[in-house]
Amino acid sequence: MRSFIVIALAASLLTACASPGFDAGRSETVLPLNRAWVDGRIVEYVTTDISDLAMARMAGVNHVPGLSAAARMPPGSSLVARVYKFPNEEQISVFQSAPVPAGAENQDQSYSPLWRVVMVRWLDQAVRRELKSEEQLLAAEERKELVLEVTDIVVNCPVTRGAAGEALKGVR
Repeated sequence: MRSFIVIALAASLLTACASPGFDAGRSETVLPLNRAWVDGRIVEYVTTDISDLAMARMAGVNHVPGLSAAARMPPGSSLVARVYKFPNEEQISVFQSAPVPAGAENQDQSYSPLWRVVMVRWLDQAVRRELKSEEQLLAAEERKELVLEVTDIVVNCPVTRGAAGEALKGVR
């Protein structure tokens, strides 16, 4: 009797996935497109998950508290790269890396879609300007123009279109 119930449940689940109302080949999901700087060039990405509840609510994405564990991995074994975020949308974010090219042929071994948020705060608004690379951010920090606050917030933001315009399959 027990195996009959398991078989019936499995058949029911398979039938639900194959129902005429859902066709994986024809459905699509539309997510808000974001842009970020990487080494002076623009890439496009989507955000699906954030470890911080307030940020997840603000962005309208999945709240995934467990992602923050990726930020606490031992040095040298981290799964996360840095994303530099500016308060009040002063400018678009700056990513540490991006796939080159975007897609299955990516050659950038440092790229990860998991990003540890680093908040950028200008110390003197008079010198504020758009920064387009991690190198520019670090140089501005060294000149004491801004402060970089490393957080334990991790976001999942896969790059969908690379700096040279190449895109993942299905991206228009």
